[in-house]
Amino acid sequence: MDLPLVVGVDGSEPSLRAVDWAADEAALRGAPLRLVYASLWERYEGSSLAKDLGKPSEQVMAEDIVRTAAQRAHLRQSGVKISTEVLPEEPEYALVHESRSASALVLGTRGRSGFVDMLLGSVSLAVAAHAACPVIVLRGSHDNQVRAGDHGHVVLGVGEHGTDSAALRFAVQEAKLRGATLDAVRAWRCPAHETTDHPLLAGEPARLHEQHAAEVLADALKDAPAGVKVRPRTVEGPARRLLLAASHEADLLVVGARRNPEHLGLQLGRVAHAVLHHSACPVAVVPEQA
Repeated sequence: MDLPLVVGVDGSEPSLRAVDWAADEAALRGAPLRLVYASLWERYEGSSLAKDLGKPSEQVMAEDIVRTAAQRAHLRQSGVKISTEVLPEEPEYALVHESRSASALVLGTRGRSGFVDMLLGSVSLAVAAHAACPVIVLRGSHDNQVRAGDHGHVVLGVGEHGTDSAALRFAVQEAKLRGATLDAVRAWRCPAHETTDHPLLAGEPARLHEQHAAEVLADALKDAPAGVKVRPRTVEGPARRLLLAASHEADLLVVGARRNPEHLGLQLGRVAHAVLHHSACPVAVVPEQA
């Protein structure tokens, strides 16, 4: 049974844009689409209070939101199988639970309750940090319109995971689905304490670091399928800055995030955290086992 592509919806424009993007992705993958609305409002406030205030209950509003989202997805991709669910749970908890039986989770940058000046909503950040499947956050367009990827590039930040990287496997799959070039970027830096003023040794530490980066990259890509065009790149500088620069000419940016079952905090890492906040294109955060 094909695992669904799950979208968190709440009626906000960013979440509806995520529905559009996910509908296209589901059609591309041949996967079902599952639209999920989650909130604890009904449990805390109750329908009786809503009636007293002359307002529709959260349940009624939630059902209307997922119905509208489903209609929107169907109009965009009529061939995609669509299901909906309204859950009386915290959005973060519900979506992380959904991630255990999803091929990927798709989220907007922020929901209805998000502050305009926040770079990324708290729900999207928490889910990206704890989900069991890849989480794709729709960044890069601020007019709430989804456009077909026209850059023809998927960018992957290559870490130390080698050929056993879940992020690499996901990026290869996404590039193959799109018929896009996979830009595999490995950043390297020469620590300041290794530099020297000796003219015969100047540049040697940098050369060794660059060589190591090239070896890590070559090892990671050695089993890449022949049907995918791969462009390996070793670049000097902070990984965050280099990947953000690359995101301006990409249809998707893929990064890995280590998961440690014994750690309860946000498990993203500085690179994933930075690109989630500032990327110029959609970001996929892929969990890597520690």
